[in-house]
Amino acid sequence: MTQTLTPPLTLAHFLQLPEIKPAQEYNNGKISQKPMPQGKHSVLQTELVIFLNQALKIAKIARAFSELRFTFGDKSLVPDVAVVQWAKLPRDPQGQIANRFDLAPDWAIEILSPGQSSTKITKNIVHGLNHGTSLGWLIDPAEETILVYQPHRSPQVCDRPEQSLPSPDFVPDLALSVEQLWAWLWE
Repeated sequence: MTQTLTPPLTLAHFLQLPEIKPAQEYNNGKISQKPMPQGKHSVLQTELVIFLNQALKIAKIARAFSELRFTFGDKSLVPDVAVVQWAKLPRDPQGQIANRFDLAPDWAIEILSPGQSSTKITKNIVHGLNHGTSLGWLIDPAEETILVYQPHRSPQVCDRPEQSLPSPDFVPDLALSVEQLWAWLWE
C-alpha cells in the first residue's frame, strides 16, 4: 500500500486563502481558527480600540486596530487589538493604509476567551516580542488579570484595581488602570 503525504501548507499559500470569520492564524504549516468573540471579549476589544485611538491617533503617535492580520517571522497572526506606530503604518502607493501588514505590531493585546488556550496566546505574544513588538497584554476576564509581557523582562501581573497598566515607551501619558478596564464591563 502506498501512502501519499501532503506537504505542509506554506505561508504563501495560506495568505492566498480567502479570509473567514472568525479569523484563522498560520503557525508552522498549521492553520488554527480563533474562537468567536463573546460578550466580555467583544466589549473589552471595542473599548480598547476606541480608548487607544482617542489617545494616539489624533496626535499621529500610533493607530489601534481590531482583528487585523500581521504576517512576520513565518507566522500570520490576528491579535485582538494591535497598535502600530504612525511612522511604521504600511501605506499603499496612493498613501492610504495598506491592506497587508507584513510586520510585527508594536503593541499586541489579546483577550482570553472561555476555553481558549492561554499558552497558545502567550506563544503568539512572545513570537511578537522576538520580532519587534515592544509590549504585549494578555487580558483574562475570568481571572480579572492582565499579564504584561515586555522583551527581556519577567511578565508582570496586573490584578489590583489601582494599578496603572504599562504602555509602550512611544505612548506618552496613557492612563488606564485595571479598575477602569474592568469598569467597561459594567457600562
